[in-house]
Amino acid sequence: MSRAPKSAKAADRLIYLPLGGAGEIGMNAYVYGYGAPGKERLIVVDLGVAFPDMDTTPGVDLILPDIAWLEARREQIDAVFITHAHEDHVGAVGHLYDRLRAPIYARKFTGALARMKLDEHGAPESALRIVEKWPETVTAGPFTVGFVPISHSIPESAGLVIDTPEGRVIHSGDFKIDETPVVGEAFDRALWAEVAKPGVKALVCDSTNVFSPLAGRSEGTLSPAIEQFLRDATGMVVATTFASNVARLKTIAVAAERAGRSICLLGRAMRKMVDTAQSTGLLPDFPATVSPEDAAGMPRQNVLLLVTGSQGERRAASAQLAQGSYLGLSLKEGDTFLFSSKIIPGNERGVIRIMNALSEKGVDVVDDDGGKYHVSGHANRPDLAEMHQIIKPQFLIPMHGEHRHLREHVKLGAETGLQGIVAVNGMMIDLSGNAPKVAEYIDTGRTYLDGTVQVGSMDGIVRDRIRMALNGHLTVTMLIDENDEPLGDPWVELMGLPEVGRSKAPLVDVIEQDLSQFVNRANAKTLRDEDKLDKELKRIARQTASAEIGKKPEVTVVVSRLS
Repeated sequence: MSRAPKSAKAADRLIYLPLGGAGEIGMNAYVYGYGAPGKERLIVVDLGVAFPDMDTTPGVDLILPDIAWLEARREQIDAVFITHAHEDHVGAVGHLYDRLRAPIYARKFTGALARMKLDEHGAPESALRIVEKWPETVTAGPFTVGFVPISHSIPESAGLVIDTPEGRVIHSGDFKIDETPVVGEAFDRALWAEVAKPGVKALVCDSTNVFSPLAGRSEGTLSPAIEQFLRDATGMVVATTFASNVARLKTIAVAAERAGRSICLLGRAMRKMVDTAQSTGLLPDFPATVSPEDAAGMPRQNVLLLVTGSQGERRAASAQLAQGSYLGLSLKEGDTFLFSSKIIPGNERGVIRIMNALSEKGVDVVDDDGGKYHVSGHANRPDLAEMHQIIKPQFLIPMHGEHRHLREHVKLGAETGLQGIVAVNGMMIDLSGNAPKVAEYIDTGRTYLDGTVQVGSMDGIVRDRIRMALNGHLTVTMLIDENDEPLGDPWVELMGLPEVGRSKAPLVDVIEQDLSQFVNRANAKTLRDEDKLDKELKRIARQTASAEIGKKPEVTVVVSRLS
């Protein structure tokens, strides 16, 4: 069992603080610290993003973790470590680097993708440092950190071994137990047992698939079914999957080549992933590809399009093919579209919209078909239990999951006597003793990338946008002269509202009439009081709109005073 060395100061503590990814899936950002309370030296594990939706975050481009707590302690941060290159782990490095200014460590493939993001934001070359796999380690303040290869759905994923004055912590990162991953490193039980042999204080562990009761399947099991599918299909075949799943891209491409089909990559993310994997030596034998122009001139039955957009993204190649054409290529009756992917919860409507659009063209749509054409990149329940047995930690801290996943993972550990704690975003856990305990609660939230600007989730911008989307908007404009007398009647402009209400008269006319009655009755004192005038004009406009159309729109009042 791991114990703190006798030389460790009693006042010092080892802390774990999730700022994203604990209580949700996505936007991963975890902090470890060691030292006196409030003066800990800190390291950060992952800086990821989450993706918006039109229901809750309309118009938002990306969702970033709220790093205000970290930014206030920027001088205490010794390093940022990125476990792998999925967007929910690396997507925020460019956006947040300038606020943290700490060196970022990653393996070669992950680093190549992180470098692109950093370059987009003008970060210096020194911002990123490429490290080799375990047993190489990085010293960052009181921490010694090593990247231990682990299998996942993207190459060069790593779990982190974090040695501290209080003992060893293992941060699993995203993982699965896969001995034949097609691309990247296989899960090495012996290596992980060796890493755990000195004793592990805490296992901070992926919880995504804790409710999946069957042992996970290997990426290597998919090839025969996909190859047979491509041989049997008539017409052009389009396949979509996560662009980051380089192993799946290779599986599909090799199967297509064996089935006598030429491969055409469509979508910027797809090409970027393949190019990066090839340039970093992970895809030395990827089949040759053809351009969209060449694909358009080939017999349809000899073509496979490998495209982006497995999650229904509106601007991705799959959506554009469903809507019409993309780079001169279009689909027609007799073609087949394969979704070699799982629909992430929340994306169902977008994916189904594309499926129906394809069906209307006469295209046959094939989904995952019960695991025949897709396997998860995360450890299922039996695999998590096996990881517990390999690592044998003193205690378990679930991460990367919604609250129900974290809670169930603690229960899974308890089945074999493993002590655990549910730690959600903002819950600082003290790992110093023989049991994890809550040390503090930190205010956490989300930061929205809205265009090119980062705004806080509590700033009200997105809230106002939702209100306008739900209720429409109107503008009230009026003029007041130098004697505080109205110059004519107020006038109204509508946006996103019906033109005619219950009275069968134009809505603009009805609202303007009620506003005019108020203005004509108002005394000079009311007309001079800008706040009161604004409030009353808004109240009347909303009240009249509600009576006419059953909605209370957002109202903007513009009062111009002539001097």
